[in-house]
Amino acid sequence: MKKQFAVIGMGRFGSSVAKTLYNLGFEVLAIDSDEHRIQEVSNMVTHVVQADSTDEEALRTLGLRNFDVVIVAIGQDIQSSILTTIIVKEIGVPKVVVKAQNELHGKVLKKVGADKVIYPERDMGQRVAHHLISSNIIDYIELSEDYSIAEIEASRQMVGLNLRQLDIRAKYGCNVMAIKTGDKMNISPYADDVIQEHDVLVVVGRNKDLQNFEMTFSEHER
Repeated sequence: MKKQFAVIGMGRFGSSVAKTLYNLGFEVLAIDSDEHRIQEVSNMVTHVVQADSTDEEALRTLGLRNFDVVIVAIGQDIQSSILTTIIVKEIGVPKVVVKAQNELHGKVLKKVGADKVIYPERDMGQRVAHHLISSNIIDYIELSEDYSIAEIEASRQMVGLNLRQLDIRAKYGCNVMAIKTGDKMNISPYADDVIQEHDVLVVVGRNKDLQNFEMTFSEHER
């Protein structure tokens, strides 16, 4: 059975998440108090409902506890975001993912029961910054305050060498988790695996070690 998602808040972020999940083949219920926003996404999701997410009875009537994941994507109204999170958890939704405006908002959301807190603006800012630092950076995902995963396109200096010769772990303190070659993903590559042109290395490590690794190879490219 396909997973069912409900997305509360049809601003730019919420509508983007809802449309993407629907396009991936999942059932998506879009909820917003604004009739105009609901109409805008009505043809891009499975179901739409105009409702006040701070009205517990209204959310219960929608049967939200039967959904696998509820995403609370309310924009600027922090109070509504927190109240909605509390209600959704009390209804019994197994997983609640909430968009936070800032770190303090995120801490409160965690305390009231959010299973996962996301910071779209902050995370996008970090990704943009890493793209600016190095043209080789394709994606950058923060795992914690200290650790991240980076997708790094192989530089000219890497091509033709294997992982043993590059010795990334010893030199930079980072681990290569996988190598993407075109559409193929090589999970847990061997030390003898040779880097080819246009390969993408999926690397995990401490943020400072990843930055050192990124900077070293981007400087070599200049």
